Amino acid sequence: MDEKQLLKLKEQIDEAKTAVSELRGHQTALLKQLKDDWGCKTVEEAQTKLKKMESEVSTLNDQITDGLKQLEEKYYE
Repeated sequence: MDEKQLLKLKEQIDEAKTAVSELRGHQTALLKQLKDDWGCKTVEEAQTKLKKMESEVSTLNDQITDGLKQLEEKYYE
């Protein structure tokens, strides 16, 4: 490798280090937001919470659908 190639490689390494640093900062900010907004310390906790919330939404949706059917039966017969 000549000097020009080594300098180019060093530049690429420096750019990669900068990108990694920016991504780590972004990850830290997202994890902080996750904790602040949803009380989850990890992505795994957030996934578990999401599954629970999806189940709750499904249950509520079923209850609403049943309630609407009952109303239709009561007032449209």
